[in-house]
Amino acid sequence: MPIADLLQPYALIFAPLIVFVAYAVMGISGFGSTLIAVPLLAHLFPLKFVVPLVVMLDCAGAFSMGIRLRADLMRRELWWLMPFMALGVVGGVWLLVRLHPELLLGALGAFVVLFGIGYIGKRGGGLPLPHWAGAPLGVFGGAVSSVFGFGGPIYVFFLTGRGASPVQIRATMPVIFMFTTVARITLFAVAGLYSPASLAAALALLPVLALGLWTGHRLHLNLSRDTLIRVIGGLLVLSGLSLLVRALSS
Repeated sequence: MPIADLLQPYALIFAPLIVFVAYAVMGISGFGSTLIAVPLLAHLFPLKFVVPLVVMLDCAGAFSMGIRLRADLMRRELWWLMPFMALGVVGGVWLLVRLHPELLLGALGAFVVLFGIGYIGKRGGGLPLPHWAGAPLGVFGGAVSSVFGFGGPIYVFFLTGRGASPVQIRATMPVIFMFTTVARITLFAVAGLYSPASLAAALALLPVLALGLWTGHRLHLNLSRDTLIRVIGGLLVLSGLSLLVRALSS
């Protein structure tokens, strides 16, 4: 993708706004940045450009939050998830390189809509899960994070099922992203998915990311997490439906 495409007026206006909102959400809840950023940025740029770009931004955001919130980390579940996430990440990169763009776009739209509906209808605690459930969910989450740029809802599903509190989820999710984003950046680089344009875009958007995280940290003390989850759900449904329409029209 040429760098000149990043300098189009629509990109200069909407890309920073999308990134700011996405990382404000991450600052509040510890996850959700890619759930917002990937579907919306996919309207501006090709998905195979968007996913590697957002992974670089997520890496920076995850290290910032992970170091700050490490005291409430769920270490036992994290160590169990890690090797299975790694397997999923490798398989997901293979799919991302080989699948047709319109197929990816449609699948992303359906995936986002389903999670959005789940967020809107969320009630009470999560479904209790055994410790071994981290194996299949880790593989699935790693693959989804490589193909679509996010596996956060899957990891949250597992942690909630293991009895995690919102504070523990907010602390553990960035640490998961620290490891998965480093792995994906390495594999994306080997697969040739990075370009001067993606590196330039990531550098340009880092200040916007920092402002979004700062805003999210401030809002975290004043907002109900359940209310936030439902607002995110509504945004996901709208963005996912718009991607499905775009994929079908292609």
